[in-house]
Amino acid sequence: MEIINWGDIFKASMVLFAVIDIIGSIPVIIKLKEESGELESGRATLTAFGIMVAFLLLGEGILNLFGVHVQEFAVAGSLIIFAISLEMILGVKLFKGENSGKTASIVPLAFPLIAGAGTMTSIISLKAEYSTANILLAIFFNMLIVFIVLKLTRRIGVLLGKGGIVILEKVFGIILLSIAVKLFSENVKLLF
Repeated sequence: MEIINWGDIFKASMVLFAVIDIIGSIPVIIKLKEESGELESGRATLTAFGIMVAFLLLGEGILNLFGVHVQEFAVAGSLIIFAISLEMILGVKLFKGENSGKTASIVPLAFPLIAGAGTMTSIISLKAEYSTANILLAIFFNMLIVFIVLKLTRRIGVLLGKGGIVILEKVFGIILLSIAVKLFSENVKLLF
């Protein structure tokens, strides 16, 4: 039986919160709402939750099919997280997404905006450090936050203003950069 460790849940939650970056995504979400009408917050949240849980439970098995170990994936993932953090800090676009009208709640909102490559990489990387139960709770808590933010997107955007959103994005970018360096340094030594 896995032991619930609130400290680990908090740390894993912060990693996922920084990677998901739902606050930094508010401008994108507002634009999606304008382009495709009202987004379904519940549907987007449940879809993203399902994707993350499936990857948490099956991701390692999928990696094993390809002969990749969790530590190798964690190192590769740290590089992706590093790139995402550079996007946030420098304001450059390294990853490109697509919009699709009627299904905007699923694509691109649930996947890849919320449960994208960085999130999945982080989930596998977190498995190298934390128990599945603690990561599952961290995912759940993050999805609660995502749901609330999706419901209150317009209000939060007005409250923070453009400057506030930019500052939050930069702060979370630096936190994410630190996480990438930590993941890389802890896992790369296990490969040799």
